[in-house]
Amino acid sequence: MLPLRALLALSVIVFLGCLTEVLPAGLLLGMSADFGVPPSTTGHLVTGYALTTALTAIPLTAWASRLPRKRVLLALVLGFAVTNLVIAASPWFAVVLGARVVSGAITGVMWSLVAVYAMRLAPPGRSGRALAVAMAGTPLGFAVGVPAGTALGELVGWRWTFVLMGLVAVPLFAWVSAVVPPVAAEPVRVSVPAALRVPGMVRVVVTVAAFSLAHNTLYTYLGPVLARSGRESSLSAALLVFGLAAVVGILVVGRALDRCPRGVLVVCPAAIVVAVLLPVDWLWGSMALWGLAFGGAPTAFQAVTAVVAGRSADSAQSLTIAAWNGAVAGGALLGGLVLDAAPAALTATAAALMVLPLLAAPRLPRSPGDDLVRQVGGPRGDAERGDGLHDRDDRRRGGQVVE
Repeated sequence: MLPLRALLALSVIVFLGCLTEVLPAGLLLGMSADFGVPPSTTGHLVTGYALTTALTAIPLTAWASRLPRKRVLLALVLGFAVTNLVIAASPWFAVVLGARVVSGAITGVMWSLVAVYAMRLAPPGRSGRALAVAMAGTPLGFAVGVPAGTALGELVGWRWTFVLMGLVAVPLFAWVSAVVPPVAAEPVRVSVPAALRVPGMVRVVVTVAAFSLAHNTLYTYLGPVLARSGRESSLSAALLVFGLAAVVGILVVGRALDRCPRGVLVVCPAAIVVAVLLPVDWLWGSMALWGLAFGGAPTAFQAVTAVVAGRSADSAQSLTIAAWNGAVAGGALLGGLVLDAAPAALTATAAALMVLPLLAAPRLPRSPGDDLVRQVGGPRGDAERGDGLHDRDDRRRGGQVVE
């Protein structure tokens, strides 16, 4: 049985972190008007956040690995509360940007910590499902949080959305304290060159970065894109359709990861290329397909990283997170430049960039997840002790599964 109470608490942390990260995309127009800056400048709230996450994920994950993991988890929740309340209260764009930078550093630790925490709480053979439950906060953030936050911002102002996120962290702190069991600290020595030398990791990192870059080039500026086509009033509903489809996506991926991780990495970007190229008259179908494909992608990337890295999962997860968030920053920056120079080209730019993950997809086996372990552990007896995301023998051998 999965430890559902603990995994659901982790999922809510991910939900809060996801919402904190992406909500400015839904509030972009209101924040721009309030601070008197163009949307491309307000997009720096996404760029600065993601760039900080990318730059700090590796060193902060290494530092936090020396501390009791539950205490780190609780500190992250408090950090989200403080930074969101500062953003809600500040009348100065520079202070808001600074709070976003601090929040970005918190998120860098959160992503790697929650992923490894969930897998270590899971019983043998259930790591893929445990990770899917814990990371369900990501599509739920898109499905419920972003549309609701966008609608709230439109009704009473964007600041109240950040107030609500800050206040939600208080009962969440108590819940995590009560139901999440402690996990022993396992200090890791993070070396980027060493992590990249793990067979297959370069392809994973390139795929993650290319996918995130393409997605965020368009998603960050969805509001201005819809406004340009006269459908600004459809933003909240479009984000809701995207998010609900993303929930379905993660449910599908949770079952597919242990069987065909490589297939997930190929199908998700291919579907997004089709979705973003659909005409604006097909908005709802486009957003549904985009959300369905996007929903499972972050979990798939973290799961495949764990399979490839084996014992070095902590280090590799922080590297993957750095790549993802560096590309979030790059996508927000690139999207802002295209929006200012040639707004009509923004959708085509995102579609062209999304082709890159298809070309860089790791050469993982097409066979089920237990075959991944057999490549690592040799005899069938080794494989039967666990799946590719949980087997301890796999971790001791270094997880070299792709060559």
